Amino acid sequence: MEKAEVNNLAGAIPELVTRVQQCVQSVIRGKNEVIQLALVGLFARGHLLIEDVPGVGKTTLAHSLARSFNCAFQRIQFTSDMLPSDVIGISVFSQQTQRFEFRQGPIFANIVLADEINRTTPKTQSALLEAMNEYQVTADNRTYKLPQPFMVMATQNPIEHHGTYPLPESQLDRFLMRLRIGYPNPASEKEILRNFADSEPLAKIEPVMNAEEVVEIQHAVRRISVDDELMNYILAIVEKTRQHEYLSLGVSPRGSMSLFRAAQALAFMEGRNFCIPDDIKRLILPTFAHRCVVSSRYISTLKKSDQAEAILHEIMDSTPIPL
Repeated sequence: MEKAEVNNLAGAIPELVTRVQQCVQSVIRGKNEVIQLALVGLFARGHLLIEDVPGVGKTTLAHSLARSFNCAFQRIQFTSDMLPSDVIGISVFSQQTQRFEFRQGPIFANIVLADEINRTTPKTQSALLEAMNEYQVTADNRTYKLPQPFMVMATQNPIEHHGTYPLPESQLDRFLMRLRIGYPNPASEKEILRNFADSEPLAKIEPVMNAEEVVEIQHAVRRISVDDELMNYILAIVEKTRQHEYLSLGVSPRGSMSLFRAAQALAFMEGRNFCIPDDIKRLILPTFAHRCVVSSRYISTLKKSDQAEAILHEIMDSTPIPL
């Protein structure tokens, strides 16, 4: 895509993004920041992990976002007895052709909602690894390409809850961002009650974009300019996570690339063809926190899931911001 085309598309994006946000906001009340970050994940060609306590709208957010696009959508409800073939698909012998034929599983969709992903065993969780990283799956020594765009939106309950299997670091690293929704404020919760009193809000959502438009935006995002000083700022923070005394695992190169791409997507959504320092600062926590492993030597009264964010705040405060 030429630079002029990028500029033209970027100019039209704010209105389109606003329409998508309005669709999702009609269901998810008072969570505009979370909705915008979810769109950043889609346009950055990444995957989202939505983590929070039950009942705050994790599945509803994923479902409403998927319905805003005219794309193939599949929901997988993960349970402890699921097998990898329930996700990828299975070969079935056909009496008509006298040969095995591959029947595609629910992973073959544009947007896949992996609901309560930490309710299933690590063996089934790993069925998503190749799909999320290489946008393909392998079955019976054959490789099958996944449709584009492709995005996994996984929900999970906090690891403190019973009956969960924590995702391994290798799989967490494949999620572009981890989002938390949190409880709504009283005014927003009152609107939720009013909306659900006489109708089903999800049924009212109409598609705003189609698959081809999403792919076009994803290509345009890659053309957004990122200054060398901003790259140095990203790398300085990444390096501090790797050397921090209270982090036993810092941010990987995939993590730095994720922040780079997410910043491009955020700038593009706001109608700019260049990134600014605020794009980076705003995305550090959702992009890096789930990639950092806190050492047992770190003493804090915070919940385990919040400790990495606290350390990242310290790193951000001690890192000079490029002007």
